[in-house]
Amino acid sequence: MRPRTLDEVVGQQHLLGPGSPLRRLVGEGSGGPAGPSSVILWGPPGTGKTTLAYVVSKATNKRFVELSAITAGVKEVRAVIDGARRATGGFGKETVLFLDEIHRFSKAQQDSLLPAVENRWVTLIAATTENPYFSVISPLLSRSLLLTLEPLTDDDVRGLLKRALADERGLRNAVTLPEDTGEHLLRIAGGDARRALTALEAAAGAALDQGESEITLQTLEQTVDRAAVKYDRDGDQHYDVASALIKSIRGSDVDAALHYLARMIEAGEDPRFIARRLMISASEDIGLADPNALPIAVAAAQAVAMIGFPEAALTLSHATIALALAPKSNSATTAIGAAMEDVRKGLAGPVPPHLRDGHYKGAAKLGHAQGYVFPHDLPEGIAEQQYAPDALKDREYYTPGRHGAEARYADAVEWTRKHLGRRRS
Repeated sequence: MRPRTLDEVVGQQHLLGPGSPLRRLVGEGSGGPAGPSSVILWGPPGTGKTTLAYVVSKATNKRFVELSAITAGVKEVRAVIDGARRATGGFGKETVLFLDEIHRFSKAQQDSLLPAVENRWVTLIAATTENPYFSVISPLLSRSLLLTLEPLTDDDVRGLLKRALADERGLRNAVTLPEDTGEHLLRIAGGDARRALTALEAAAGAALDQGESEITLQTLEQTVDRAAVKYDRDGDQHYDVASALIKSIRGSDVDAALHYLARMIEAGEDPRFIARRLMISASEDIGLADPNALPIAVAAAQAVAMIGFPEAALTLSHATIALALAPKSNSATTAIGAAMEDVRKGLAGPVPPHLRDGHYKGAAKLGHAQGYVFPHDLPEGIAEQQYAPDALKDREYYTPGRHGAEARYADAVEWTRKHLGRRRS
């Protein structure tokens, strides 16, 4: 079912428009500048990196040589380059060298590619699942066109499965795929076209062996050894399980939190949605009791965006455990809520004159910034002066907890309020 033309490629429409580099690489849009001699494809597994390289070679009638950086070394690369030079010199076919997992090549191994790219001895198409700005040497990166592949959507994979069921190169309508089975297959695939087709092929074979013309949910579950989790990503269960995850973290029940996380992962929930919920939880329920909770959650969200499933499950587990076991405080939540409530009630008032901007001409005549005491000039680093508007000068929003690291904030806020003249000793 590998696409034969760019028009058959599923997804990646942002790279396949008229006049795009990939279109020019296969010779479409004649009269424009020549296509690039080196392309780096960066994206998650199963999004079409190998397919695009294959389509380019087929469309341009070039030799296609595939190497994997896992098993190949400089010797194999040089052999391909030497063969390409001989073929080109003898007016033979030009060569497309597809190098998978280029991030596994060392700096010296990547250096060996530079002459071939510089002199256009081969059309290099390199693929990586790692950030090329960290894993590909600068000279090669600067000579290459970097194209970022996006994860396939459910609609993309659904269209691919529909094509595979009907196509002469696929199952030729030998079996049908009911909606519930198809939705479970989408969850198994997780945006990976290879995984989707592999599971479809195995399930179809099992159904035909049993003399059935329909791939039932039971057959698919038995074939891939993965139960269908009852979970509607657009319905109540989506929000119920997400709510249970956050409440379990809030309640410090790490085992329950991991259970709900596992349900979301197995159901094919968007890992970015889970990561966003964890970031909210870090501020809403942990806050200053453990100031490291938010950086952990943010780092997890960044990692999830870069690696995707299945590896992202490890990152989400890491963050979930850390948040569930962290000391809890909702003081940041209640503090901003109380402050916003006052603002909504109209309790604001003008900024005190000594705090106003005094950098423009005429500010002094208005009394702006006059009498402001610079805290850094004082031995204790704090000045007894009014900061809040008059209507709010005695308002206290932040009530620190005494759990975890926030205990020191409780001491600090008591000391600062005393020295600001707002709390009597």
